[in-house]
Amino acid sequence: MAGAMTSNNQTEPEPACAGRHEGGAQPPSSRLGWIVALAVATGLVVAALLIALPIVPVAESAFTGAVLCGFASGWTVLWLLSLRLTEHPQRWAVGPALFMGIGGILLVVFGSPMREALAWVWPPTLVALVISMVRRTRRDMPSRGARVQLYVVFAVLAASAVGGGYEAVGEATDVKTVPSTGRLIDVGGHDLYLNCVGSGSPTVVLEPGAGGTSSQMGWITPQIAAHTRVCAYDRAGRGWSEPADTPQDGAQIATDLHTLLHRAGVPGPYVLAGHSFGGLYVRIFAAHYPNEVAGLVLVDSTESKEPAKSVVPANPSSDQPIGRLPVVASLAARVGVARLLAQSNWGALPAGSRAEIQTSNSQAGWLGSTVDEYLRAGASAQEAASLHDFGDKPLFVVTAGRHPESWMTLQRKMLALSTNSSQEIVEDAAHIDLLIDQKYAAATTRAILAVVASSRTGQPLSQ
Repeated sequence: MAGAMTSNNQTEPEPACAGRHEGGAQPPSSRLGWIVALAVATGLVVAALLIALPIVPVAESAFTGAVLCGFASGWTVLWLLSLRLTEHPQRWAVGPALFMGIGGILLVVFGSPMREALAWVWPPTLVALVISMVRRTRRDMPSRGARVQLYVVFAVLAASAVGGGYEAVGEATDVKTVPSTGRLIDVGGHDLYLNCVGSGSPTVVLEPGAGGTSSQMGWITPQIAAHTRVCAYDRAGRGWSEPADTPQDGAQIATDLHTLLHRAGVPGPYVLAGHSFGGLYVRIFAAHYPNEVAGLVLVDSTESKEPAKSVVPANPSSDQPIGRLPVVASLAARVGVARLLAQSNWGALPAGSRAEIQTSNSQAGWLGSTVDEYLRAGASAQEAASLHDFGDKPLFVVTAGRHPESWMTLQRKMLALSTNSSQEIVEDAAHIDLLIDQKYAAATTRAILAVVASSRTGQPLSQ
């Protein structure tokens, strides 16, 4: 009886292979984590290859389409592999694959008009798609690891949708009217914005640094205008100026500036004042047109030799993957990145100048042109080195005090360009403060006026 009871009540031991498939193989559902990882990697790699290789046109809309087509391939991989290799096919992945694939093809084929047409439709549609995908994932995806990966992807897509809507509203409400004090001048295929005020000779020409615009000169321009004529302008692709089809290295920037001044009826001689990268451009201008330059002011200028050590090609073309980076950067502007960056603190600039900077720096062209400017820094630095002797023309070097000694050494080296040179180290000032902070911008103004006076009188600058 006892033996019978033991026999009836004893639970038979569970087979060692319970919960596993024959041969110790993973159950098909556990493969979903790897399949999702492979799908995400496929989307990123295909998108990168479509952009990096000369497959699609080098244009913002075409690159956007290429990215979407790449992502569509990732969703397709998820659908097909989950269908073939698991017991939990993710058929919902067909939706985003079609949505992104069709949208991508339309953008590649029809270009900017299609991008503008989709600007308002895309964000809410993508949000709705993300919500649908989250629900289907919760219901159909048994793998926790796979769900976590997909939720990260969904968060990125949702942020892109919100950013795209933010950008669409911002572009619709931007005031893009050229300020009444300036005008657009055709310099050969594109218009550049020029604003000249005041009267007298020599004319001061202000050149901002990398990514800079004429609006950064809000403190300096009116102070100079009280003593002589002063012109501020926007380089191609930023501020109020149109983008250019030609590569914008320092030589081309100097050529465009020369054309701009002459077509606008602004004759020399010029006193050129360049901040940061702008210091490279004014040196190139002085080397190309020495008879039209009366003096130079280098405002915490980039040194001509240092950027030439860059590992980036001196002047990358769009046929090279790195030469396509400016267009890739402009894609970030379409999801609101540039607009967020433009809200940075612009110090105590006048209110009008701050508003102009925030508007112009929100545009896709500003982000793309700024990246392009850094990529061509090596070429610009080498071109600036062509000015090795400025004679006895006045040269003033203004240096921000908050720099390491290595920077200070390079700044002092620039004084050797002219036998009539002077330097002021502005204590406690940071690099950009020499333009946007009223207190420190006054030092820049004083240096410019000192060069103007020296060029008028022939008297040397005071040491």
